[in-house]
Amino acid sequence: MLKLRVITSVIALVVIGVVLFVVPPEYAELIIGLLLLAGAWEWSGFLGLSKTALRGFYTAIVGACFLLVHYVFPEATGTVLLVAAAWWCVAFLWTLFYPTKIAMPVRWICGLLVLVPLYTALVLLFRLGVNYLLFTLLIVWAADAGAYFAGKTFGRVKLAPAISPGKTWEGVIGGLVLVAALAVGVGIWRDLNIGVFLPFVLAVAALSVVGDLTVSMFKRTAGVKDSGSLFPGHGGVLDRIDSVAAAAPLFALGLGWLGLI
Repeated sequence: MLKLRVITSVIALVVIGVVLFVVPPEYAELIIGLLLLAGAWEWSGFLGLSKTALRGFYTAIVGACFLLVHYVFPEATGTVLLVAAAWWCVAFLWTLFYPTKIAMPVRWICGLLVLVPLYTALVLLFRLGVNYLLFTLLIVWAADAGAYFAGKTFGRVKLAPAISPGKTWEGVIGGLVLVAALAVGVGIWRDLNIGVFLPFVLAVAALSVVGDLTVSMFKRTAGVKDSGSLFPGHGGVLDRIDSVAAAAPLFALGLGWLGLI
């Protein structure tokens, strides 16, 4: 299994590199959208939809929202990101009180709140410059890597046993330490105000954990271990982008607020 996960990760990194640096921008944005539509298809599985037509209908709704935000009402981008920030704060509180019953209409809406702002943020960051998008991914990957190794070595206190029994507070702290080192390094390199940049990046990393827990919460509610099987050894699209779904909108929003762009 470990070998399969490594092979899949390497292939994914190569594909990401090709999409971001080789493929023409308009096609890169299309690929991002298609990937997230695959995530929407997986989310439809959380809704108890078994018929292909119904799952396709939900996926089409998400896709229509992508188009509305970017091509019909592009001025709504800031509002979408603000809504995302509010949603992830609510999601954080929600995870504290899990297990709770999640009504089906709420699950429908939550899928939109996860995926539409994510698409909005990823495209915005890509248009601002590939480096912004890459750094967002680096924050999430550093948080995940630090949490994995620190959790394996020092993990004792469970973070959210009802949602994700394998996660520990020690792992979260280890992830934040690695992210802090990344932020300080980039801050010095880019001559940024560390006193502002470091807390901002740590907040993005912390919210990425909320994204992970939130999607895990919906998976548990739906009674599934993985959202899908698109990535061998890693699960589905939502299993790979859960942390990014929370981190990217906050990062995109914070860049403007803090005057980093």
